Amino acid sequence: MEKKIIVIAGEPSGDLQAGLLVAKIKELDSSLEVYAMGGEYLRKAGAKIIHDIKDLSVLGFFDVLKKLTSFKRLMEFILHKIAELNPDCVIFVDFSGFNLRLAKKIHLLTKTIYYISPQVWASRQGRIKTIKECIDKMIVIFKFEQEFYQKFGITAEFVGHPLLDIVKPTLSHQEALQAFGLKENYPVFALLPGSRVSEIKNILPIMLESARLIKERIPHAQFIISKPSSLAMTTYQTILKAFKEEAKIIEGKQYDCLNVADFVLVTSGTATLETAIMQKPNVVIYKMSMLNYMLYRPLVKVPYIGMENIVAGKLLAHEFIQFKAKPQMIVEKVLEILNDIQRLDGLKKEFTALREKLGEPQAPLRAAKSILAFINSRNNG
Repeated sequence: MEKKIIVIAGEPSGDLQAGLLVAKIKELDSSLEVYAMGGEYLRKAGAKIIHDIKDLSVLGFFDVLKKLTSFKRLMEFILHKIAELNPDCVIFVDFSGFNLRLAKKIHLLTKTIYYISPQVWASRQGRIKTIKECIDKMIVIFKFEQEFYQKFGITAEFVGHPLLDIVKPTLSHQEALQAFGLKENYPVFALLPGSRVSEIKNILPIMLESARLIKERIPHAQFIISKPSSLAMTTYQTILKAFKEEAKIIEGKQYDCLNVADFVLVTSGTATLETAIMQKPNVVIYKMSMLNYMLYRPLVKVPYIGMENIVAGKLLAHEFIQFKAKPQMIVEKVLEILNDIQRLDGLKKEFTALREKLGEPQAPLRAAKSILAFINSRNNG
């Protein structure tokens, strides 16, 4: 009998991780039919896309409210597809607000697996009850997540972090300098303002004003902006028009941007971990709408928001969040770090230690083997 799974990813980062996972699943069992809510990465991995997630990702409670009707329709559509396809299991990848609601509705109908855990250790721990009741198998990418779930009687399998396989530049340092039109021996600052339009609009202006102030102090400083291929160039160009400081927009080459950077201004999220894996000194910047901030801030239960700091359990990168996201404060800290050779050497050692906490490479392969074993045991049981 033909085996089928459905993968549900709702954001570009989840689509990437789900694509890596599905590629390994298909390598191990090419006969398995994979259907997905996702994007380009899942499509390339061989999944049949039942709903494309382009323009779907949102940030914050009020952004969700604006799209509430669309999300309800999407939920109904996915539920219909699950009933129609009758999969052996549904695999949720991140996108916790939607996925946990979906899990509540389907867990009695089909087996459920969660890969890339909701960040319940950081906020909204009430969701643990839903996970315990509605998820048959948890696969986590941080060791501390496994330990966290154990406290609540939930068995979670730690497979390591997928970034260890993919955070690799495609160009040498010299090739990247030439490709990006940068001068050798002049300091390079990489700006990573996020992967959502709302993040770009809130955070890129802060980064560009910081760049202007850095240029006043370091006249030869060069600036590059890492742009995901999924976002429109006009979003960046509109913001850049308001700033006189020159910054080159580099599309789809984030790891090469990190490779040539001497320092990174990075938005909170996966990119902070990517920056740490590349061993680049950085500061974390984040700003959202005031209403979203007032709603979410009381829910956060961890001392940091940068993933590199959370994994390390200490402050490796200074965080400039909301009211502290002021260019003058950011620049003072950036220059302080850059001028402290001893601190820079210490950071490299800390980044090496952090990398070791992420486990071993080949996390998607281990996750794929675990998922196939789970499906086969259910079918044979």
